[in-house]
Amino acid sequence: MRLTYTSDVWWKNAVVYCLDVETFKDGNDDGVGDFRGLTQQIDYLAGLGVTCLWLMPFFPTPNKDDGYDITDFYTVDPRLGTLGDFVEFMRTAHDRGLRVIADLVVNHTSDRHPWFKEARSSKDSPLRDWYVWSDTPEPDNPDQVVFPDKEDSVWEYDEGSGQYYLHSFYRHQPDLNVANPEVRDEIARVLGFWMELGLSGFRVDAVPYLIENVDPKLAEPHEFLADLRAFMTRRMGGSILLGEVNVAYKDLVSYFGDGLGDQITMCFDFIGMQKAWLSLARCDAGPLSEALRERPKPPKDCQWAVFLRNHDELTLDKLTEDERQEIFAAFGPSEDMQIFGRGLRRRLPPMLGGDPRRVKMAYSLLFSLPGTPVIFYGEEIGLGENLKAEGRMAVRVPMQWSPDGGFSRVEPVRAVPEGAFGPERVNVADQRRDTDSLLRWFQLLIERYRECPELAWGESTVLDTGEPAVFAHRCDADGATVVVAHNLSDTAREAELRLDGLGGCRLTDLLADGSTEVPDGGVVRITMEPHGCRWLRASRPDVAPEDASVKSR
Repeated sequence: MRLTYTSDVWWKNAVVYCLDVETFKDGNDDGVGDFRGLTQQIDYLAGLGVTCLWLMPFFPTPNKDDGYDITDFYTVDPRLGTLGDFVEFMRTAHDRGLRVIADLVVNHTSDRHPWFKEARSSKDSPLRDWYVWSDTPEPDNPDQVVFPDKEDSVWEYDEGSGQYYLHSFYRHQPDLNVANPEVRDEIARVLGFWMELGLSGFRVDAVPYLIENVDPKLAEPHEFLADLRAFMTRRMGGSILLGEVNVAYKDLVSYFGDGLGDQITMCFDFIGMQKAWLSLARCDAGPLSEALRERPKPPKDCQWAVFLRNHDELTLDKLTEDERQEIFAAFGPSEDMQIFGRGLRRRLPPMLGGDPRRVKMAYSLLFSLPGTPVIFYGEEIGLGENLKAEGRMAVRVPMQWSPDGGFSRVEPVRAVPEGAFGPERVNVADQRRDTDSLLRWFQLLIERYRECPELAWGESTVLDTGEPAVFAHRCDADGATVVVAHNLSDTAREAELRLDGLGGCRLTDLLADGSTEVPDGGVVRITMEPHGCRWLRASRPDVAPEDASVKSR
């Protein structure tokens, strides 16, 4: 595939790196990360090979929900810097070729936002209809409560105005009424403001809650997403919306915009993520294979975003109770590792016991899955967790730059992991000097992923291997093919792959030296080490492997 073609639709084979400014690097020695500190680490991120940075909320906030309770959508939290610091960060990121997207959290505001203060001041307030009110709370459905450890209803009584307001999340986060045209217009202005400062798009928080039909006057909630996307395309043709849409595959396609692809540009594959963890727990490729075979093809120029961990709990809500318990038993047997009864509040390396082979295999699997990989900051060094922190904050720990921490010259506001995952054992400085480190492995995976556009653009086919523990698939695009295999078990396995159309080709290893010839019949046997991974590029004998991906014209 030609680079001039794939680069136009940059998000389809991007490498997205999610970070929290507050926990990445302190630039003014107050124990809190900020934009000045982040800017000084741009070369590190560019050197890692990531192509797009996703910033978690950096707006003014009372910080009751780690920044997701916002009081002003048009500026930067003073703890993290100024608008000037943000602009300098954006200029530096663009100079290094990095795109930047940011969290779009507009399904609610903080109850301290001036809009809500005005709205609750009187039933006759001009902003009253910017939120959702009711004289009597609608009957509660327990399934509607997102955080059952803190809330037992999605309605809260406002004594001042004598009505209930809707809050899909915490009671201090009243829902905005997106049925109101004025609210829609204001949200578009928020997008336009940050795009003028250089953002290439937004990660849309909790999309189903954003567009739920809260007003019968709003006939088609998806029209709102289409309107936002159209607005962004007019302002910047290459801008994107990355959607947090955790629903069943059959319900998810509409969030892309059905066949048009005119709503969410990329949707996270929550189903594939959960099935991947079930496969890892069982050492059985079956659940992941099933998910990929069932996963619908997104509309043209849309894409799946694939991940194994993110900044929230590792939700397992789409699995059965028995399947959840399997994963709990394998990766989080203690109650303090679990959350909401549906997920884990752990990072991947501790979940896998810090086993280097298993950890490297898991991340190889992530980067090879069809779609755009999204990684959480610190994954590239095996950053651990702090189970002493409350809830989801367990995984939102300070980045570890050196054996003494390196995040700040003073005590960080958030505690760092201890023990085997403490900074003296897990840090950037040491891993930069170690050719066998996880950091160097990430750099190799990103480099190879970017060299294999078939993984993101191609037609993906799950392969039968004859070994339940070996997951394999092939990706074909423009006459080029990449075959990938992963051994999910801790014992050596031999897989048999039927590669139709590749008889007589050579399979060249992309992660290590070596190659394998495919017999004329197209059936090849490959040896898999314990937790081994193979990325294999197919090429004809008269074509160099490095040229096999380029279609001649």
